[in-house]
Amino acid sequence: MLAGVRRAAGKQAALLNKLIETPGLTGMQVSEKLVEVLGHTPTQVFVGALIGIIAGLVI
Repeated sequence: MLAGVRRAAGKQAALLNKLIETPGLTGMQVSEKLVEVLGHTPTQVFVGALIGIIAGLVI
């Protein structure tokens, strides 16, 4: 569940960055962009869990 929340926050950051870059849309001056890559994909979470289980069994 946490991976999904972080991934959604990353998608929102990407959208806000795109919105800020649109000329004439905002009168705000932004000094830095938001970080877009916050979460893991479901595949990355699954593979990480699998590696953790295998490493635990081996050790």
